[in-house]
Amino acid sequence: MFLPPGSIFPPGSSNGSNTARYCSSDFMKKLTSSSPSSGLLTRVEPREKEKFWSFEEIEEKRWLALGREPLKTEFSLFGLWGAPQTVYLALLDRGGSKISLFGLQVPEGKFPSVAVAYPSAARLERALYDLFGLQAQGSLDSRPWLDHGKWGVRFPMGDSYPDGEEKLYSFFPARGESLHQVPVGPVHAGIIEPGHFRFTMSGEIVVRMEERLGYTHKGIESLFSGASIDKGMEIAGRISGDSTVAYAYGYALAVEEALGISPPPRAEWIRALMAELERMANHFGDVGAICNDAAFPRILSRCALLREKILRCAQSCFGHRLMRDKIVVGGVKEDLNAEGLSRIRELLETIKEEVVCLKDFYDSKNSLQDRTVGTGVLDRRLAELFGAGGFIGRASGRNFDSRKAFAYKPYDSLSFEVPVLEDGDVNARVWIRILEIEQSVKLLEQILEGMPPGSICAERIGGEGSGKGLSVVESFRGDILTWIEIYNGKIIRCHPRDPSWFQWPLLEKVIVGGVIADFPLCNKSFNCSYSGHDL
Repeated sequence: MFLPPGSIFPPGSSNGSNTARYCSSDFMKKLTSSSPSSGLLTRVEPREKEKFWSFEEIEEKRWLALGREPLKTEFSLFGLWGAPQTVYLALLDRGGSKISLFGLQVPEGKFPSVAVAYPSAARLERALYDLFGLQAQGSLDSRPWLDHGKWGVRFPMGDSYPDGEEKLYSFFPARGESLHQVPVGPVHAGIIEPGHFRFTMSGEIVVRMEERLGYTHKGIESLFSGASIDKGMEIAGRISGDSTVAYAYGYALAVEEALGISPPPRAEWIRALMAELERMANHFGDVGAICNDAAFPRILSRCALLREKILRCAQSCFGHRLMRDKIVVGGVKEDLNAEGLSRIRELLETIKEEVVCLKDFYDSKNSLQDRTVGTGVLDRRLAELFGAGGFIGRASGRNFDSRKAFAYKPYDSLSFEVPVLEDGDVNARVWIRILEIEQSVKLLEQILEGMPPGSICAERIGGEGSGKGLSVVESFRGDILTWIEIYNGKIIRCHPRDPSWFQWPLLEKVIVGGVIADFPLCNKSFNCSYSGHDL
C-alpha cells in the first residue's frame, strides 16, 4: 500500500538554517524561471522529417583529414566500430542533427588513429584491436581493453587463433612523494556489476583514477553475426537489462529501415510509451540511490516505492515488469486495453503529486545539498569534447537529446522540453533526472490522449531481405546508436553503441582533486552501464 502523497516528502519541510554551499531557494527559482536566458529548460522546435544520416566509403587520406585537427573539427564522435578489414566512423555535426558515417577498407588490418581529435575514440580503438585485430596507428594507448586474456582466443571476430595466456594489465604507476594506490573492485560491496577502479592518492585526495572494464563482456556482436532477425531482437533486449526497451527500440528501427518496414502508428506510440515508463523507473531508482549514498535513505525508500509502482504498472499492461521482448520488428507484441490505459493514468497522477513533494524535500535538506552541490563537477567543454549524452551531458550544458535531434516517430508530433543545466555537479545530475521525470509524465499524457487506433504490427512477407540501417534512440542514460547489415534475412553485422562509452572516461576526470569518499556519490550520479559498454 502506498502512503498518501507528501507523507514522506512533506512540502516545506526543512532541517535547519540555510547553511548549504548552494542556496536552495535560489536554485528552485532558476528551475521554475520562465526566462529563456536561464538556459535550464531549453525548448527545441521539431524539425521537418528527413533522413538524418549518410554513408560514404572513403580513402585513407580523407580519414586522416577527419582526425587531424584536435578541438577544431566540425564534428563530434558518435561511434567507431569495425568489421573484418573495415572500420566505420560515425560523426555528429555540431548542429546535432546529422550523422556522417564513413567506411575505410583496411586490408592490412591497420588504420590511422582518430583519438587525438576525438579522445572518446581511444577505448573504442582498443576494443577494435581486441575483437578484430584492427590496429590504430598512432594511438596514444595500445593496452588491451575488453580482452582480459581469458577468452582462449585472440581477435575472435577477425583472423582469430587460440591463445590461453592471461596477460597482466599495466595500470599507470604512482610516481611522486607520498603517493599510494588504492584498488577497488571488480567485486564490490553492493549488488552491482563488476568493474575495477585504481586510485592514485595523496592522503585522502584523488590524484588520478583509472578504470578497468570488460568483465561483463558477452560477445554480443559475435552473437548477432549470422542470427535471424527475430533472434537478433532477443539479443538486443538482453544487452543491458535496465535499458531493454531502449535497445530493442533501436534494433527494431534499424532493421525496419534496412528492410523498408513501416510499423503501424499505434505501435510507434506504444513503443514511446514503454520507453518513457522505462526512463521514469530508472530515474527514480537513480535519484534514490544517489541520496542514499549521501546518507539520506529516506528519499531512497520513497523513490524505490515509486519505481516499484511503475514496474507493477508495466507488468499489468504488458506482462513483464521491464517490458522485455515486447517490442518486435514491425511493431509491438502487446496492445494496450482500456484497463491498462486507466492504470497508467492513475500512475501519472501519483507521480505528479510525488514529484512536487520530492523537489521540495530534496532541495530543503542542507546536509544533503552539502554533499551533492559542487561535487564531481564536469566541465561543459569536456562534455562536448567527449560527446557525453543523457543526463551527464545535459547537466553540464550540452543540449542534445536524440528524441529532438532526430525526431523519430512519434516524438516528431509530441511536445516536450529538454532540461539543461550548466553546473555539471552531482546536484545538477539529480535535478536533470527529476526534470526529465516531469517531462516523461507530460509525454505519457499526450500519448494516452492521442493514441491512434489500428493494428500493432506490420505484416512481414517472407523471411528474407537485405539492406543496411542505422538508428538512434534516447535511453534513460543517453543516445544508443544501432548499426545493422542484413543479407537474405540474416544479420551480417550489428553494432550497438551504448552512451556509456562516452561517459565512463569522464568519471575519471570529475573525481580528480576530490576526496575518495565522494567517489561512490560521483559514480552513482553517472550510473554508467557496465554491461552495455562491455558488449
